[in-house]
Amino acid sequence: MLEKAHPDTPQDEPRRSTFTPPPAGTVYSGLTEKEAADKLAEVGPNRLPEPELAGPFVLFLRQFLSPFIYILLIAAIVSLAVNQIPSAVFIIAVLLINATIGTIQEASAEKSAAALRNMVRGKARVVRDGIAETVDAENIVPGDLVLLASGDKIPADLQLMDTDDLAVDESMLTGESLEVIKNAHAQVAADAPLGDRLNSAFAGSIVTKGRARGIVTATALHTAIGDIARHVAQKRVSEPPLMIRIRRFTYQVAGAIILAILALVAMMLWRGGYEATSMVMMGIGLAVSTIPEGLPAALTVALAIGMRRMAANNVIIRKLVAVEALGSCTFICSDKTGTLTVNKLTIDSMHLPDGSVIKASGAGIAPGEIVDSIDEPTRARLRELCETGILANESQLDYAGTTWRADGDIVDIAFLVFAKKYGMSLRNVREEKSRRHLIPYESEKAFSGSVNTDQDGLTLFVKGSPEKILAASTCMLGPDGPEPIDQEKLSAQFDELARQGYRVIALGKRSGLDTDKEGKPDFHGEELCDLTFLGLAAMIDPVRPEAREAIEKCRAGGIEVAMVTGDHPATARAIGADLGLCDPDAQVVTGAMIREAEGKGPKTLRDLILPARVFARIEPIQKQTIVGTFMQAGHFVAVTGDGVNDAPAMRRANAGVAMGQSGTDVAKEAADLIITDDNFASIVAGIEQGRIVYNNIRKVIGLLTATGFSALLLFFLTVIAGLPMPMTAVQLLWLNLVANGLQDVALAFEPKEGGELSKPPRNPREPIFERHIIEHVLVAGSVMGGLAFFVFSTALQNGMGEEMARNVTLMTMVLFGNVHALSSRSETKSIFRIPYFANLFLAIATPAALGIHLLSLFTPGVSHVLQLSPIPIFTFINLVAIALIFLAVEELHKMLLRARAQRESHRPMSDHHHGVGATMNPQDQRHGR
Repeated sequence: MLEKAHPDTPQDEPRRSTFTPPPAGTVYSGLTEKEAADKLAEVGPNRLPEPELAGPFVLFLRQFLSPFIYILLIAAIVSLAVNQIPSAVFIIAVLLINATIGTIQEASAEKSAAALRNMVRGKARVVRDGIAETVDAENIVPGDLVLLASGDKIPADLQLMDTDDLAVDESMLTGESLEVIKNAHAQVAADAPLGDRLNSAFAGSIVTKGRARGIVTATALHTAIGDIARHVAQKRVSEPPLMIRIRRFTYQVAGAIILAILALVAMMLWRGGYEATSMVMMGIGLAVSTIPEGLPAALTVALAIGMRRMAANNVIIRKLVAVEALGSCTFICSDKTGTLTVNKLTIDSMHLPDGSVIKASGAGIAPGEIVDSIDEPTRARLRELCETGILANESQLDYAGTTWRADGDIVDIAFLVFAKKYGMSLRNVREEKSRRHLIPYESEKAFSGSVNTDQDGLTLFVKGSPEKILAASTCMLGPDGPEPIDQEKLSAQFDELARQGYRVIALGKRSGLDTDKEGKPDFHGEELCDLTFLGLAAMIDPVRPEAREAIEKCRAGGIEVAMVTGDHPATARAIGADLGLCDPDAQVVTGAMIREAEGKGPKTLRDLILPARVFARIEPIQKQTIVGTFMQAGHFVAVTGDGVNDAPAMRRANAGVAMGQSGTDVAKEAADLIITDDNFASIVAGIEQGRIVYNNIRKVIGLLTATGFSALLLFFLTVIAGLPMPMTAVQLLWLNLVANGLQDVALAFEPKEGGELSKPPRNPREPIFERHIIEHVLVAGSVMGGLAFFVFSTALQNGMGEEMARNVTLMTMVLFGNVHALSSRSETKSIFRIPYFANLFLAIATPAALGIHLLSLFTPGVSHVLQLSPIPIFTFINLVAIALIFLAVEELHKMLLRARAQRESHRPMSDHHHGVGATMNPQDQRHGR
């Protein structure tokens, strides 16, 4: 019975969430829905406490943990030391404003990540009210009867009731890499260590093979992993590789800028005429204003925005860096079932050994009926086929009120649906022929089976791949009973069905099984033999209509797609041709061909794999080989999968993509991303969003770096010309706050420009500071710095005082910042072809930045600290005209870039394709180095 919480339990202790299993030999059928609901209300959800989000105050303090902030603090201290009180106050104000902006950004990003984590929840199969159903793992309660199968993540601590070849990976709990063979009937001491408790299974561990049933004994913090969680402080999640590269890039740029400032100070000392205090303040202000300290924060925002946008396209990101990684893909190795097809298998027809065909109507689990009229001998043989499909089966099909409800493997469900169409009672068949032993389906065996009691004693019923069943059959079922098998005829029948695109499952049985000394079946699935071949089931899983269009989009974007499946080569070829992946007569690479090629050496293997786009009868380790071969050829590979067998390839790939609906827990754990609707088109939408994110990262880098370069150039030109400093340290800080503080983050919200999937993917080896960004920095930075120097020097030549000349120069740089932010929305598209309000954040941030600066001209106190004063309207109009000159140069540069891109587009693809032909260490690819 369920245990109640002890009344003396302290308030700060976790609520009681344990259960004492019934005595051995007791029949236990699980909880009712009401019992489960009551228990859930009592003990709470089955989840470990997630780390609490940092509060606003902690986030605020965190903003000061940066070398750049330390520079600002030093600047404030120096200002106080030289009695520059207004400057010190202003620097502290800048620190507070920057910290406030950073706090808002970080809080938003953390909340977005937490919301997305909640969208991906584990599932578990339980028996409630005597019916197997799938529920959220969080809703598991002590006393639930849980069903386990290969690939499942165990949702809670269990006392195993029965096991069938069950092996569990407990390495995350015990550190032992070898899988543990479990036995429900093992005798275990009460004080046995965790790794020796063979009759128990523990939350968080993974079922690597076999089946089992177990009673939940503990959930949440009362589990073994919960006990560890209570005693071990949670470590901070490591920073994504992309962010590490960005931070390294920021420090490199900072180092270069500091060297440039030191060179500038040396020039000022050599020329003389500059006060030491002014030079120190200028150096600090210039360093702070030109070092792109806002870049990591802006990139975090860009990635968080990408996560939200991908979620809207049914792509859930498990690792932040995967946002950008998916956009870098040059090759997708896609699973077939459920990804390229709709994953609603239906038995279209049954084919008897003598060639008789019995068709049925209806799709999925929808109602239907047997279409053909059949005679009595055919009916009897069809009944044997249906019985085998019912018994060699682990799924459930029930009528729930007004609709059919199915739970389990889609192949198993299809056999149950067909039997119902034939008019059979699933319950009656299972009760008349009680199960003695289950042989669960494993990809390595390629069949599933069940040993049941019938009038002939013990009979083995099996279904699986036609090759496997045919090879193990010695006779076939004819109109008058078993007769010698015609392997050639049956193989031709199978090949024809496969050629038509059907998924074909063969069925067979073997009567009169022996028993061992304990009276148990003497067959446990080690080797099939002496079967009677019963017939073939022709299943159809229609291609997703949107998959064809998605593959075309991939091709247009320079992304190749291959289908990797365990199906028969003829079936794979038919579906591949339907999807446009290959010609109807194209060669399909099989697992056997890969084995043969591996024996002949790496070159033979590459020559076989690289041209192929359809792979069939592929084993798990071979899928990993296929992925590795494409990676070694220079591709950045994404792999989709849903089963345990897909996990090795997903871990090997640059980006692992798991299916959210049909995917096993093992596949989801191995993945970087999860597709919630199991749709290939969603992957393509995710690639598009990944490219948008990376493009926005480039835009932010270009904006910040070019602005910093322009300020450096302005100071170098004034020193070379022997002029006074063009801006004070406080003005430099103000410029950094107004020109970049709002607009760099707003630029991260930029939507797609269009045509992201019509361009070749970027080279995965491409450095962050690559040719196009360097070119942009040199052009934009030189023009801004040069024109600002022209404004400053001209103002002094025309008799304007130093303070007013600085005032005018600062206004010029603020206007440049506005134009530059708007122009940076696209590297090649004209600013006049981009809708202004497409990015509402930037549309607001740009005039806000200018408005804040204009307001500062007329605000007492602020204008005094910044040494600003109102600018005559005619002068302001001239400055706007100069800013438009900068805009004209930017437009001309973009025009030249478009012309260059058009010339390059006429070259052969091999001249500018980033993927094939390059060689790269797969580990470097995986980690984005």
